[in-house]
Amino acid sequence: MTAFSIRRLGADDARAACDALTDIHRACVADGASVSLMADTPREAALAFWRGVAEDVAAGGTILIVAEDGDCRALGTVQVCASGKPNQPHRGDLAKMLVHPRAQGRGIGAALLAAAEREALAAGLWLLVLDTVPGTAADRLYARGGWVPVGVIPDFALWPQGGLGATKLFYKDLRG
Repeated sequence: MTAFSIRRLGADDARAACDALTDIHRACVADGASVSLMADTPREAALAFWRGVAEDVAAGGTILIVAEDGDCRALGTVQVCASGKPNQPHRGDLAKMLVHPRAQGRGIGAALLAAAEREALAAGLWLLVLDTVPGTAADRLYARGGWVPVGVIPDFALWPQGGLGATKLFYKDLRG
């Protein structure tokens, strides 16, 4: 098993990582993951998404974390996005938990999740929410991590190749 490291990216590193994060995102979608993009989303559109994330990091609204191999190649990523609402300064969304299909099954997702929770709490975001596809490895990861399921919404989003799929909502209070 190859070692990996986890780190939070600042604005400059986030901008520099956009190509690699785009590749991970597209590989996950090609593998069937329902994570915002469709199978036919052009690379430039996916890259524009990640450039927007980098700008959110620069503005202070998003925490961006990556997992890298020993050669500093990105293997996975996760974001914590502050709610940005005046009445929810304590809340954030866990978003775009992605591990390249070639790197799955090595504990990277669990390490990214733990890092996201630590960074969120350090930023004063103690209540996190997320959604994921029921019955997937991600669903099981969040349950093992102590996330509380709230319910399932049918027909929430399209699968990358088309057709509607459900999503399962979770939350976690990090104060405990």
